[in-house]
Amino acid sequence: MAQHQARKRFGQNFLEDEGIIDQIIRAVDPRPVDNMVEIGPGLSALTQPLTQALERLRVVEIDRDLASRLRNNYSPSKLEIIEADALKVDFGALGPDLRIVGNLPYNISSPLLFHLLDYADAVLDQHFMLQREVIDRMVAKPGSSDYSRLSVMLQSRYRMVKLFEVPPEAFNPPPRVVSAVVRMVPLAADRPQARDARVFSQVVARAFSQKRKMLRGGLGDWAAHIDWEALEIAPTSRPADLSLVNYIALADHLMDKGVIKAA
Repeated sequence: MAQHQARKRFGQNFLEDEGIIDQIIRAVDPRPVDNMVEIGPGLSALTQPLTQALERLRVVEIDRDLASRLRNNYSPSKLEIIEADALKVDFGALGPDLRIVGNLPYNISSPLLFHLLDYADAVLDQHFMLQREVIDRMVAKPGSSDYSRLSVMLQSRYRMVKLFEVPPEAFNPPPRVVSAVVRMVPLAADRPQARDARVFSQVVARAFSQKRKMLRGGLGDWAAHIDWEALEIAPTSRPADLSLVNYIALADHLMDKGVIKAA
């Protein structure tokens, strides 16, 4: 079959380094009966060793030519191909205890992470290759320059560990950034959480929409209804100064005040 040309519109950079591939597979540690889904299988760098370890693997591939390659190379009994945009896939329909892996398309990494957040209850764990800067934001602590909406939202739902970095030369074509691999494990049901997930998401989004502003200004008309002293939050704080627990308390407070209605 003809050589596949990487397509920029799909954010394609194909992993080729055998040592890195082996590191990822060892980190994932697939077992035969795992309910595993790979996003963006590309040229099968991870798909091949995963199918060797698993009874069956599902993959999500948007590129029609790559999906055709996969159909030619793997038996349907071994590989189920979901030819679709991962941003539109209902991962909740794929069964419980999902293990999701992938070298995610870098051009949609943040939207895809937010999309997968909706299905965390169905997930056992996730292992992703992403831009290093995205993973640094995912695991960032309050007060750091990397701390962002992405940090708060993902940390509210997952325990995350940056496993190792991957140089550009491990890919073809090489991306212009250093990559890294992250492990994401959903937190238990007794984790700290806001009473209403939609309200929490709305509060975090508004706060970080004006990241450099003090909260008393950045939260707009909500600020006048906030009892800052009761929350033990300074109105002069900036969004990156607040912890996850602070954001949970703020969301519940605004709901109690009737400023934001529950879903």
